Amino acid sequence: IEKNDVYGDTRHEVNVYVKVFTNSPFLVCMDLARSQEEVIDPKYLWIGPDGRNLEGQMYVNLTETGKLMVMGFKESMSGAYTCTLSHKIIETMTQEEREVVEAYKFMVYAYREADHAYQVFVRYTTRECELPANSQFFEELKKIVNNIISDLTCHIIESSYKCHSFKRPKQGLRHELFVSFQVNPFAPGWVEVCHQVPYDCEDATNTRVQEAKDRIGEFFNKQAYALKHEFQTVPTIHYVDNSFSATHIDSCRPGFGKNDLTHKNCASCCVVCDPGTYSPNNDVTCQICTRPRVKKYGARSC
Repeated sequence: IEKNDVYGDTRHEVNVYVKVFTNSPFLVCMDLARSQEEVIDPKYLWIGPDGRNLEGQMYVNLTETGKLMVMGFKESMSGAYTCTLSHKIIETMTQEEREVVEAYKFMVYAYREADHAYQVFVRYTTRECELPANSQFFEELKKIVNNIISDLTCHIIESSYKCHSFKRPKQGLRHELFVSFQVNPFAPGWVEVCHQVPYDCEDATNTRVQEAKDRIGEFFNKQAYALKHEFQTVPTIHYVDNSFSATHIDSCRPGFGKNDLTHKNCASCCVVCDPGTYSPNNDVTCQICTRPRVKKYGARSC
């Protein structure tokens, strides 16, 4: 069995997911069992989502054995690809011929990798919650972190902090700053960086934001090391050891969304929105149109 082949099934449609701008796997116009048998005088008719015969179309590779590859896949190419296989069965005794017709349906969906971002949490001890230096410290921390990752065209957004006081058993009152921010890969200039990458950009973008997250983690680890080994007097505001945590957040490009019920086999993918649904932003959900005028895949508005 060829690795890049997807077989049909007469009992149900077969879902296939193709990353945008890549070639689809070969869709085979028969099921696995039929492919292991002798097939006499086979004829194949492939019909695309727009109802047109696919033979001779520039964007397909159609083999003489009935395999179909769709090349340079775009959102608009999503939909039902149907193949009709007709072949003969010859009775051994009578040499009588009869024609058999079988239909195979593939639902082919464009998908993108999700865009990654990271929600980061860290804590710092401080002398008291009303200390004016707390807000100054927070502004400086933001500048430092942004500088660490600016060459990756990443930046931090949605940054905030809160001060909490808590009493620990057999000890006095302690005050801590709870700092939160998001590491985002779409700092000004990211589009130009994307243009240097052939085809799609998610892989490069996701690599950049991963690197940014790792650098930030290293920055906080160094602070913990410095507090233990390099300071005679501990600063008033200082990092709480092991308080760094980074949570993965996914977002999808407009026209794409996630649905792990409909698309179980591609649950982590951003799959093109179905006709009648749309996604106008970087959310992960395709919304239902109130008046479904949208007949195309990948709509960004109704």
